[in-house]
Amino acid sequence: EDFIKPMKKVKNEIIQYKSEKKIIKSTPKYAPAGQSTQMIIGASQENDYQIMTASNFFYKKFNLKRVYYSGYVPISYDSRLPQIGTEVPMLRENRLYQTDWLMRFYGFNVNEILNEKHTHLDLDIDPKLSWALRHMDQFPVDINTASKRMLARVPGLGLKSVYKILQARKHRLLDWEHLKKFGVALNRA
Repeated sequence: EDFIKPMKKVKNEIIQYKSEKKIIKSTPKYAPAGQSTQMIIGASQENDYQIMTASNFFYKKFNLKRVYYSGYVPISYDSRLPQIGTEVPMLRENRLYQTDWLMRFYGFNVNEILNEKHTHLDLDIDPKLSWALRHMDQFPVDINTASKRMLARVPGLGLKSVYKILQARKHRLLDWEHLKKFGVALNRA
């Protein structure tokens, strides 16, 4: 009897474990609409390269739908955190969203925009223009022959404009006047 009681307990625990395992397997891993996460920006000494590398990891590893970025709002006198009255990094937050957009929809790799030598986004210009200025060797671009990927890297060209260019150039050679009609920001392009 001293042997049988512990064995019954072990058997019951195994049955309970298998039952719980079945429940876990039948539960979806992610929310049906897709999983997202949020990063608080500026509460610690992270740089933009670290933030975007983490975001890229989340997108690839966990197939996240979205990463949200929020500037840290000081609410505490804790000496480890930015002090109350410190400006919320709103412009930095905006640049991170722009970079995220370039990675998700324009085919940029995080290491093209940021890297160990260029760890912070330029707050004076958007990340796409910053990339273009660092890669002047790839410009000018012929809108009549450039690939979709390269057109999407031209400052002032959004994805809708790229699509219009690709469709229109099937029928004629394009020039500045066509780009104006497509709504391209010519001063940026």
